[in-house]
Amino acid sequence: MSPHRQGGQAQYVQQPMPPNPRGDRLSGLLDWVSGNLAASHTLDTLAARALMSRRTFTRRFRLATGTTVGAWLLAQRLARAQQLLESTDESVEGIAASAGFGSAASLRQHFADAFRTSPSAWRRGFRGD
Repeated sequence: MSPHRQGGQAQYVQQPMPPNPRGDRLSGLLDWVSGNLAASHTLDTLAARALMSRRTFTRRFRLATGTTVGAWLLAQRLARAQQLLESTDESVEGIAASAGFGSAASLRQHFADAFRTSPSAWRRGFRGD
């Protein structure tokens, strides 16, 4: 049975990446992107980094992750923002930059779309403020 949060807060369950076979070029790329979320990433630059054509990269990426590059990248950035909100006192602006959103306004918009709350409210909910 999964734990229950009080106050109508959604249960937070970390969603790990599906396992990739060893030696798969995408495994290393996904790890690298996850560690470099603040950088600007495009489909073309990621395909080039994986040494694949754009079409092959897109197809293999979807097979490996079950989603598109854009959706995966947004999910990774949101997860990083959540982690920073829960574990640091860094400002929302700083978290937006660290997670690759570019601006606090962009982080707030994506956060509200995904979680129906603001980054500040998320932080307060996890701290019990």
